[in-house]
Amino acid sequence: MTDPQGTQVRNNVEASRFEITVEDGRVAGFTQYKERDGVRNFFHTEIGEEFGGQGIGGRLARAALDETRADGIKVVATCPFIKAWIEKHPDYQDLLA
Repeated sequence: MTDPQGTQVRNNVEASRFEITVEDGRVAGFTQYKERDGVRNFFHTEIGEEFGGQGIGGRLARAALDETRADGIKVVATCPFIKAWIEKHPDYQDLLA
């Protein structure tokens, strides 16, 4: 998924993480997950220091959770960032296992 700011989010299934890239293709951040029995546990998120404060983390969380919803998978958020993001966005709380 590409947004108007030129970022793109993709599920890197081989690495079990969603990655957000900027216009030049650099990975600006990622959120790692473990998937088991129809539940995706997001356990770690990192945004590059140079990309902090630009909304990159929020775009990453939204895209990762949107794709998780589309896949029909429930979520456990042990990552503090993803957990807090879901708490701030009640329309995503239905994803919680």
